[in-house]
Parts: sequence; C-alpha cells; structure tokens
Amino acid sequence: MAMAMYRPIKGQEEEDAGNRNRSLKSNDGDGAGGARTVVDENKSFILPTHSKQQRLKQQQQQQQQQQQQQQRLVSLDVFRGLTVALMILVDDAGGVLPAINHSPWNGLTLADVVMPFFLFMVGVSLGLTYKKLSCKAVATRKAILRTLKLLIIGLFLQGGFLHGLNDLTYGVDMTQIRWMGILQPVDRLTDCSCSLLKSVAAFFPQRIAVGYLVGAMCEIWLKGDNHVTSGLSMLRKYRFQWGAVVILVSLYFSLLYGLYVPDWEYQIPVAASSSSPKIFRVKCGVRGTTGPACNAVGMIDRTILGIHHLYRRPVYARTKTCSINSPDNGPLPPDAPSWCQAPFDPEGLLSSVMAVVTCLVGLHYGHIIVHFKEHKDRILHWMVPSTCFVVLGLVLDISGMHVNKALYTFSYMCVTAGTAGIVFTGIYILVDVFGFRRPTLVLEWMGKHALMIFILATTNVLPVILQGFYWKQPGNNILRLIGIGR
Repeated sequence: MAMAMYRPIKGQEEEDAGNRNRSLKSNDGDGAGGARTVVDENKSFILPTHSKQQRLKQQQQQQQQQQQQQQRLVSLDVFRGLTVALMILVDDAGGVLPAINHSPWNGLTLADVVMPFFLFMVGVSLGLTYKKLSCKAVATRKAILRTLKLLIIGLFLQGGFLHGLNDLTYGVDMTQIRWMGILQPVDRLTDCSCSLLKSVAAFFPQRIAVGYLVGAMCEIWLKGDNHVTSGLSMLRKYRFQWGAVVILVSLYFSLLYGLYVPDWEYQIPVAASSSSPKIFRVKCGVRGTTGPACNAVGMIDRTILGIHHLYRRPVYARTKTCSINSPDNGPLPPDAPSWCQAPFDPEGLLSSVMAVVTCLVGLHYGHIIVHFKEHKDRILHWMVPSTCFVVLGLVLDISGMHVNKALYTFSYMCVTAGTAGIVFTGIYILVDVFGFRRPTLVLEWMGKHALMIFILATTNVLPVILQGFYWKQPGNNILRLIGIGR
C-alpha cells in the first residue's frame, strides 16, 4: 500500500520538476536584470529561478565591494588634495605674499612643506600598492615603467612645447636643461618676482620619480616574512628597509660634512652679445660648511651635472646678503659677495638622497595602515613617531644643524616628515574616524586627480583660462589681481 502511494507521488514530483525546468529554459534569454520567478500552476506558489551559485556569487561580489570601500581611506585623497591646494596657493601668491615664499636659506615656511608632503604621500601609497605581491619581477617592471612615465612628463613640461602667458617663444635649450628640477615653463609665466612659483613646481616629476623608484624597490625586495602582531614585530618585518634608511642618511652625512669644497667660478652673460661673459670667482677651500657658497651639495651638482644645468635663480639670492629687499628679490647690496648670482639647484643629487628618506618614512606609515585595522592603533603608531621626528628636528636645529630646504638637511627631513604625519593623522581622525567628508569633497577630488591638476597648472592651461575672464578691460583679470600676469 505504501509503495503504491509512493510511486504516484514521485511521478508527480518529477513532472513538476520537468515543468520548472522548461519554464527556466524559456526565460534564459531574458538577461540578467534582476531575479526572475515562475508560478507553479499545480501548487500555486512562486518558485525562484536563481540557483544557489548565482546568489552566492552576488553576495561575494557585494562583500568585496563593501570591503574595498572600507579599505580605501578617504584621508589619503584628502591629504594629497590639500598638498596640491597648498602648491597652487604658494605658487600663485608667492609674488604677493613673501611670507609664504620659500625660506631664503635656513628656516621653514609654508612653501617648504609642499614637496615633503608629496614625498610622504608617495611612500604611504606604496605601502598599500605593494602590500600583496604575486610576482616580484612583474611588480619591478611596473614600478620602472611608472618611474619612466614621471620622467617623461617632467621632460615634456620642461618648457618650449607650451608657451607662457607673457612669452610666446618655443624650444628647449639642451645646453641649459635642468636634469633634476625639470619644470621650466613657469619661468615664462610672469615677469614679476614669483621665484617661488618657479622653484616649487620644478621639483615635482623628477624628485617624485626618484623617491617612487627607490621606495618601490625597497617595498618589493626588502620585505620580510614575519607575522606582524605589534609595533616591534612590524619593525622586524621591515628591518632591511630601515637599514636602507640608515645607509642613505650615513651617505648624506659623510658627503655633506666630509667632502672638501675647493674654490670655483661661474660666469654670467652680459646684455651686449659682443661682450664676453663676466666671470665670478668664489673662494672656499673648506670642508663641512652648510652656507650658500661652499656646501658639498652645490659642489656635487656643479661637478656631475654641470653648472649650466643648475637652477639660475637660487633661493639664497633673497637673503639679506644678496638682496636689499630680503626676503623678497631685489637689487644687490653694494658689498654683495661674488656667489649671490651663482646657479644652485635645490633639487640636486645629494639633497635628493635625503628626499628619498622622506618617502621611506611615509612607507612606514603605509605599513601601519596595512597591519593595524583599529583606529586607535593606527593613530597611536602614527602620532608617536611623528612627534619624535618633529622634536628631534627642532633639537638639531637649535644645536646648529639648521632646518634647510635647499640642502634638505636631516633636521629639515625630520621636521617636515613629522609634520606630514601629524597632519595626515588629523585628517584621518576627521574624515575616516568621525566621517566629516562633505567639507573635504573638493580636496578629495583634487587628491584623486592630483597629477592632472598639476599638469594643467604647470602647462598654463588653468592660468590661461583664468586670464580670459576680466572686468571691462583685459588687464583687469584675476591673475593680475593676485599679482601674476599682465
């Protein structure tokens, strides 16, 4: 009796299953726009047509999207956007507000923190980019290609391909091209005293490219397999990277204070083309000095790069010794020394060694993001070294190792890297911890498109657009109002 009842029931179930399968097949061409259902006429209820695998796949995709949104720190973009905004501010207002201009030699101003902030963020981003490596060789190739792209951008922005606001000349003089500070179109932007604009923009692609390449190689090849459970275990995991920092700092100190700087000379072309250039001789014969005339940073650049490839408007031309309008540009005093007009590149070879250290310090902050997920742990591991860096830099400055952007001294690296860490931590607390995103949307957008904005500003696209809006007469434009252009 039981067997007789079972067979019809089983047959009915098979028939129902067949009906469902036919209904599913009839709906195969309907696309993927939402879940489709079929009404079973015999049992009068709705049967879902999605399989378990499809539902699981959708759930996994949603979880991955949520994880990616949570892992992306908005503070990274906001900090980068803030740095871009600072760069534009000091570039455009430097001729009007000398107080935010670069320090003529020793000291620190708002303009002096822009470059270290960029380098710091490059390091932080590298820690996130290369946190998981499937193939070191492939990652190395990608890092080299990205470095070459930055260098090519710098060469393109050298000037000559795009004219300035007040200068329509074209061409790149290869005998005077700057190899380290490669951006020169800003020299044509204005005839007013905006040396800050020129020197700030000059660093970007070349020095960033050097810092990026060294930082990427350290992150790809100098990383241990230790499991990170604390701050000390993280230091052990990246001990070889900190070893690279020690080597770079030791190299910088040994060359800066150990090299003998002999007497040297330079020449300046005179106005009359028929006259011979005027030659200036600078007496040095010293070792270990950090003054403008006889430091090892300038000597290395003059020897390797050549004096004609250095920056021809040095920051020390605005010192009291070289300018009667100090800290702004001005005529030479009657008793001005011979080196006041000598070329000097603030983005030179030896100073770039310490700039790379700033990038590696930022790399450490990126490691903290990777290995510590709690807000309080990240904030603690960021604030402690940041505070120590600032205090150490100030102590060194008081002790005689002055904060100097042109030489990129160790004290300058400590103060600026520590300041970058403190500012980044503050932005992280406001944006990622407390969720204050609306006031920072503009900075976030600028941070996501930092390179594009930089190129538009450096190629004069943005200045030209602003110059096109005037009041009654073309001379009454925004650029002239803030002291740029005509």
